[in-house]
Amino acid sequence: MTEEPDRHPSAPHPRGTAALFGQEAAERAFLDAEAAGRLHHGWLLTGPRGVGKATLAWRIARHLIAGETAASLDMTPDNPTFRQVAALASPQLFLARRPWDDKTERLRTAITVDEIRAMTGFFHLTAADGGRRVAIVDSADELNGPAANALLKILEEPPRHSVLLLVSHRPAGLLPTIRSRCRELRLGSLAPAPLAQALATAGAEAPDDPRLAILAGGSVAAALDLVAGGGLALYAEIVALLGTSPLDRRRLLALADAAAGRAGAARYAMTLDLAGLALGRLALAASGAAPEAFSPAEAGLFAGIGATPAQAKLWATLVPRLAERTTHARAVNLDPAQVILDTFLTIDAAAAEARAHAA
Repeated sequence: MTEEPDRHPSAPHPRGTAALFGQEAAERAFLDAEAAGRLHHGWLLTGPRGVGKATLAWRIARHLIAGETAASLDMTPDNPTFRQVAALASPQLFLARRPWDDKTERLRTAITVDEIRAMTGFFHLTAADGGRRVAIVDSADELNGPAANALLKILEEPPRHSVLLLVSHRPAGLLPTIRSRCRELRLGSLAPAPLAQALATAGAEAPDDPRLAILAGGSVAAALDLVAGGGLALYAEIVALLGTSPLDRRRLLALADAAAGRAGAARYAMTLDLAGLALGRLALAASGAAPEAFSPAEAGLFAGIGATPAQAKLWATLVPRLAERTTHARAVNLDPAQVILDTFLTIDAAAAEARAHAA
């Protein structure tokens, strides 16, 4: 298998990443619990996608497998435990993730019950050195129903010397009984400085542009996607388009044409995602929690159609409605260019209503 479901295509796998930036509070919470003898058998690592949850899970796993008392989770890449874990060769480690299907030659869409049954067997083995056994589930959001129930059974009757580390981007979607049997470690969005450090460590050739941190929302994964897809320039174009009234049809057609065909697939997805981001930011601005403006043009949008409670309600209502429509459009393979046109014409109609609210 060449594709790993728990690895961003533009970054090293978290199991080979030594450093973690900006998540000192979550790391300290784990170490304090361990030092106080309150090492829980289940840990739920939550927070936005791409802020270091998996990296922290692997740091914790290496620490527990090494079995050494330490004031931090730092471990050098030349440490034997680090090398063994990075190679997925530790007998004390189990990784549950979406499996590869040899028949379809694709990753499966969910973590299956077979993966969790294999984890059960792993926990029932006796560690040769008497140390801990650690399992990482990345991500728990991808468990199908039977797999979630099987995992719950492990959490209800945890084997001795076992620790489960569950990575979750959307913990509200997990079984409440799974959440209740885990201690949560909440990781927050990264500030610009640690975000830049993480990008540099990942080897990303990110521009020295403060707008990247604004759009990425403190997520390394989002920043990597923006860099790879020309997201800064695309967002600037979307903002410029939304600033025209009525919409500049020439610019709209160019935006739609760029998303057409197989070659435009990535552009299509990013255009819809960034359009949703733009509307979400308008809703925040109109609610009184204005984010830092990406550009003077976006500041103008905030002042014009993102400034009143009525406008906030309008945008907050439109965001999920458009998200549902675009998700359906992708699922049934509607023409990308037409989806882009329909999406922005819907936004244009809402913008006209928003301007009426400001009058």
